[in-house]
Amino acid sequence: MAPRRSTSADKNIVDRTKPRRNPDVARTVREARDRLAQQPGNPVFDREMLRLHARALTGSAVVVPLFAIAVALAGLFAGMGVVVVLWAMTSAAIYAALAAFAQYVGRAGPDEQTPVRISFLMLHGATGFAWAWFSGLGCEACQIEQFPIIKAVILLLAIAATAILAYALRGALLATFAVPVMVYLYLAFENGEPVQIVMGGLLAMSLPFFAYVSSHLNRSTVMLLSFRTEKDGLIAELETANAISDEARRRAEEANLAKSRFLASMSHELRTPLNAILGFSEVMADEVLGPMENATYREYARDIHDSGEHLLDLINEILDISRIEAGRYQINPEPVILCDIVEECCHLVALKARNKDIHVIQDFEPELPQLLADERAVRQITLNLLSNALKFAPTGGTVRVRVGWTAGGGQYISVKDNGPGIPADEIPVVLSAFGQGSIAIKSAEQGTGLGLPIVQGLLELHGGKFDLRSKLREGTEVFAIFPASRVLGTNRSAEAPIQLAAAS
Repeated sequence: MAPRRSTSADKNIVDRTKPRRNPDVARTVREARDRLAQQPGNPVFDREMLRLHARALTGSAVVVPLFAIAVALAGLFAGMGVVVVLWAMTSAAIYAALAAFAQYVGRAGPDEQTPVRISFLMLHGATGFAWAWFSGLGCEACQIEQFPIIKAVILLLAIAATAILAYALRGALLATFAVPVMVYLYLAFENGEPVQIVMGGLLAMSLPFFAYVSSHLNRSTVMLLSFRTEKDGLIAELETANAISDEARRRAEEANLAKSRFLASMSHELRTPLNAILGFSEVMADEVLGPMENATYREYARDIHDSGEHLLDLINEILDISRIEAGRYQINPEPVILCDIVEECCHLVALKARNKDIHVIQDFEPELPQLLADERAVRQITLNLLSNALKFAPTGGTVRVRVGWTAGGGQYISVKDNGPGIPADEIPVVLSAFGQGSIAIKSAEQGTGLGLPIVQGLLELHGGKFDLRSKLREGTEVFAIFPASRVLGTNRSAEAPIQLAAAS
């Protein structure tokens, strides 16, 4: 059953207090599209990479000073003197300045990225000066033969750590360790020790290797940023579609509210004079107040009465479909016998069928149990289906009306005619409100196109469904199916014939 709304819902249908999101969404879309157009080398894109680099340095700001302090303590213990302490203090100060600048960049985000990049490279070059100083340190007093190897290992660890931390800034690794490695190689060849030369060569080969690793991480980060930008763009497009949908829904609700108010007003304004027209025209046609000498006047009075009834039926159908679409059509379920209602409806249309020489065949399943349904709605469903069948059945044709079980234990009404049928591509049009097929448009008995949509709406309120099957030049058969949940006290046996296995 469709959700019901309160009588005060009209005033709350359109929420005009909700802030419009269109300007914000449009701005988000523009920003997202600008980011989608960015490529590496674009100032905005490179600024994002510099911020990533700044966040990486800020997160590891304490690592290098602690490492320098540990090296200084080890050097003092080995007897290297105060020179190692000076180196440690200088290194800690330079890295502290680098971390402070990185924190400023990450927090402020300056507009121009080129000076920021140069500043970063200069600070990394300053840290390279500290590592070059470390490469030139000696240890004659401590007399540790493996000291060159220890320095090489420390430099190798520093190169690896910098390659991982500074991947977002291209050239940072070479700016930091190109000079220290050259200093180490110079001292190695000057001393002429094979082990130191081998370690120098190892450092020289490791530098381009870690530079490749760093560039690979840089490309991966660029790809991730691109994916994130595309995701932001998709989200922005979805927000735009959502905003457009909200605006369209708001306008539709306003139009629906205006339509409901118009129909509510016009139904009274039209029905009042129509009742007078129908009453007076019937009095005149039946000559209740005296004979009418002119027969043409009597015919006019009958035509006026018939036209008024047609207009009243049209108004009632429009009001019914409006209430159904608005969810305000309330049904009052009660136990009914489906066969009795359908039989009464067949009697009501019997005169129209005789006038067109159409034979109505009734085929009802015996002893059907009661159905929990709205009697007025079931009657309207049946009359709409019968009226359509009689409208398109040819003179001398037949209309077959069936009532029986569905395969799922429900009950159904079937109305079949041997008329011209409906083309397959026109069935969705016929089932839509005010929709009419090409045959109906050419027919002399044109309707409003609301009969079948009303049937569908009333069946949905009962939890049922509607099915239409048609073939050109063979006729049309329609099914109004009520679910098994509305059948009361079913006594159906397993051997009972199933009349509508396919439709259920």
